[in-house]
Amino acid sequence: MDINYELYKVFYYVASSLSFSEASKKLFISQSAVSQSIKTLEKKLDQPLFIRSTKKVQLTPAGQVLFKHIEPAMNLIARGENQLLDSTTLGLGQLHIGASDTICRYFLVPYLKKFHKTYPNVPIKVTNATSIQCVDLLEQGKVDMIITNFPHGYLNHSYIRKTVADFSDVFIANPNYFHLKQKQISYQELNQYPIMMLDRHSTTSEFLRNVFLQHQLELVPEIELSSNDLLLDLAKIGLGIAFVPDYCVPANTKDLFILDMKEKLPNRQMIAAVNTGLPISAATEAFLSILPG
Repeated sequence: MDINYELYKVFYYVASSLSFSEASKKLFISQSAVSQSIKTLEKKLDQPLFIRSTKKVQLTPAGQVLFKHIEPAMNLIARGENQLLDSTTLGLGQLHIGASDTICRYFLVPYLKKFHKTYPNVPIKVTNATSIQCVDLLEQGKVDMIITNFPHGYLNHSYIRKTVADFSDVFIANPNYFHLKQKQISYQELNQYPIMMLDRHSTTSEFLRNVFLQHQLELVPEIELSSNDLLLDLAKIGLGIAFVPDYCVPANTKDLFILDMKEKLPNRQMIAAVNTGLPISAATEAFLSILPG
């Protein structure tokens, strides 16, 4: 089918913003030109792509299918343009990493510092997202690489480039509220207490739920949040027993202790992954060489 690329470009900007006026601003063309381009594309494809109303614009089912294919294609084109046009960075282009806020804070910072010192002209962009959302960003070509926890049920294992850290997960509590410091506790006993953990959009949540299932237990957390730091804060004031990676737990704190579990939790890893179906930039390779492992 012979369809001008510019029509798909207009479609992408309308679909991503769900606004004809926003698309016209980003494309520097009139709103009527945007509307006419969409009508032309719909005529060529012989089906409507948008539901238009006075209040909002929505994608039709056909529009949703098309957008799923157009979005990664546009991201791929942008990546190619960035690598070719950015001559001020010695051919390295920019570095765009996806990672959770916990991994950014407790792991990535020193390596970003080292990379920036070595390649001061390379722009660095970090997108904070859950581990599951990071995989979507990688699949769509919106980031060059991700640092995420493993095991990861949503990650294509062929994308893994290296293991950058090993860690354990722990249950922590305030000894003034939970008198369990001198006691070994089983998962069944633990399940009687208020458990606080990351929400379902995380590999940590998926991991702990699978552990409980392996012990024929249903995990019903009292509190689910998107931040390990907030879980630590709530554990300190005695709202429950928090489940967090061990590297998040502050050293020598009197407000928290690590529970001694009868059944030991399996260790996990932190891995660096790239989309092997897309070209890997020189900046990404340079950053991978700085990471441990």
